[in-house]
Amino acid sequence: MSNGKVVLGLLAGVAAGAILGILFAPDKGTRTRKKIIAKRDDTIDEMKERFDDFLESISDKFEEVKNDSKHIAKEAREKVMDGKH
Repeated sequence: MSNGKVVLGLLAGVAAGAILGILFAPDKGTRTRKKIIAKRDDTIDEMKERFDDFLESISDKFEEVKNDSKHIAKEAREKVMDGKH
């Protein structure tokens, strides 16, 4: 969970730095706004991609734990059944 917060903080810092750099660059207002919008869109896309990767990794871990639990439960049932006979 802390890795997600670190990545989010890092992305927010990069986005803020890029926006400040664009704002202080000697450029026309319309061009600056276009750059800010483009950077925002890029940052949002990157954050969505990282979030999707994060969700996928959680899903993979959940499936792994579920399969391990099924295996352990099966072994326990077999041991109980062997002990009853």
